[in-house]
Amino acid sequence: MRLAVGSVIVALMVLALKAAAWWLTGSVALMADALESVVNVAAALAALMAISLSAAPPDANHPYGHAKAEYFSAVLEGALIIVAALLILNEAWGAWRDPRVPDVPWIGLGISVVATAINAGWAVVLRRNGKRLRSPALLADAKHLMSDVITSIGVVVGVGAVALTGILWLDPLLAALTALNILFSGFHLLRQSVGGLMDEAVEPELLARIRSLMSQEAEGALEMHDLRTRHSGRTTFVEFHLVVPGELTVREAHEICDRIEAALKAELGTAVITIHVEPEVKAKHHGVLVL
Repeated sequence: MRLAVGSVIVALMVLALKAAAWWLTGSVALMADALESVVNVAAALAALMAISLSAAPPDANHPYGHAKAEYFSAVLEGALIIVAALLILNEAWGAWRDPRVPDVPWIGLGISVVATAINAGWAVVLRRNGKRLRSPALLADAKHLMSDVITSIGVVVGVGAVALTGILWLDPLLAALTALNILFSGFHLLRQSVGGLMDEAVEPELLARIRSLMSQEAEGALEMHDLRTRHSGRTTFVEFHLVVPGELTVREAHEICDRIEAALKAELGTAVITIHVEPEVKAKHHGVLVL
């Protein structure tokens, strides 16, 4: 929660700095950069609300919890990014048709550099903690901020080039390139977020690790099949069928399940494991074989 509040404060600070840079210079590229910061503020507020909601415990109407609220925040952020990109493209087209010389470029550029440095530092903090907490909202915010940092660097270099060379069309060109980069980032974020809402399976590398742990810890069983996985916020769900010899007692089968569950939770952190035990006549001879 503190990280989400911090994102709102940082977004407002950076927006004020970038707006000042644009006001001092009149550069359409810096205007584009400032407009993206407006999106950052809206996205940070959405992330704050989503993280607050996702922290609520399960209830009668939401027995699996509220973790997916973070994906809605990420979808909203992706949509806002796309809207900002389209607005920037419109401004860039107007400046292309009627270019003007930026005013006081070096002061504005200096302010923009400070804002970019703040964004870069906060993006690193959000990415590190987003991975640790498995938070889609924090990771989405970090990804967007890092994209903003990259485009801001390009804008600063470009506006500096305009001031040095007097080539006015560089300013709207850079604004347009910034918008295209933002547009790509928005579509990528939307795809990832929708994947979470649609219960997309875990990443191939993590799935391979899950299968390996299941095989190693299932001594006494025969195979595991019908493996299904998904993420819901910071929680990973794993479901599968465990085939055991018919003569195995309930206690012995349960001990195997406990070993597998403990190993998976140690690897995944917050996880919900569902295991359906079956006799050997139900074996499918595929899936995860026991080592």
